[in-house]
Amino acid sequence: MASPMTEPLLRVEDLRTEFDGARGQVRAVDGVSFDLADGETLCIVGESGCGKSATALSIMRLLPERTGRIVAGRVLLRGHGDLAALPEEAMLGVRGNAVSMIFQEPMTSLNPVFTVGYQIAEAIRQHQAMERREAAVQAVAMLGLVGLPSPEQRARSYPHQLSGGMRQRVMIAMALACRPKLMLADEPTTALDVTVQAQILDLINRLKSEAGTAVVLITHNMGVVAEMAQRVAVMYAGVVVEEAPVAALFATPLHPYTQGLLGSIPRARGRARRRERLVAIPGTVPGLHALGSGCRFVGRCAEAHDRCRAAEPPLAAPGHDPARAHRVRCWLHLPAPAS
Repeated sequence: MASPMTEPLLRVEDLRTEFDGARGQVRAVDGVSFDLADGETLCIVGESGCGKSATALSIMRLLPERTGRIVAGRVLLRGHGDLAALPEEAMLGVRGNAVSMIFQEPMTSLNPVFTVGYQIAEAIRQHQAMERREAAVQAVAMLGLVGLPSPEQRARSYPHQLSGGMRQRVMIAMALACRPKLMLADEPTTALDVTVQAQILDLINRLKSEAGTAVVLITHNMGVVAEMAQRVAVMYAGVVVEEAPVAALFATPLHPYTQGLLGSIPRARGRARRRERLVAIPGTVPGLHALGSGCRFVGRCAEAHDRCRAAEPPLAAPGHDPARAHRVRCWLHLPAPAS
């Protein structure tokens, strides 16, 4: 987290995003706030449908035009003001330049009728005063930077001619082509095998350290969190339920949902304990159209009390953390609400 004397690179304040659904409007992102410092990696974790991707798409202003909208909050990027309030023409100069995004499935993000080299070169020319030939040379250099063999040949390939890992490297090359200050990565390794996953994560770490780029990494894989993050934000049903430095989160998870996520991780065990079953979180995520007035996790929490059903807790630091580095949205660790 940025120090009080340093302006963060990114500050998300009380972000609220709605979508039109079959049962009316739903608040997919409901009051999300966090800071991100230069060169820092923040992992956002949680189950599918908890609001992780909607948060990233809101920051990028890539919500579906007719069905999704930011209804409140600010997205402050240093040097660019509030992205949530920028005119679309101004946002075109930010998107892909100061902020870039790696999507989960590169096959749906790359245009199948253009070579990958052409697509990277066009992204460069969109934001930098560069001739077509110079941009093409830069595109080949970016493919080499992300570890694609024979980058000159690969630049002439179409997306369908590349493997999943190669396509994801192309997406990373495109995302980094303009040396962005901030990169959003939405589950960039989900569709890849374990070996390629490790290569992609190592690549993101290396390029981040070389370019000083800050990263918001969206994942549901707690092993990826342990490998990549400096800080972690745990989301559930549209809100952040816990935020902490990665070591603190793994050592002392406070929210019952975070404890459930960590308890579901397979671990290497001795021969005598090999048949132990994984611990599952009971129940399902509540529908966003039917949230009650209390804690959103109350229906799945074994430690819920009457106060949990009566009022939703704020995201705040528990009493033993005066530095506010660890915040949690749970009445088990916060003062009881006023009657």
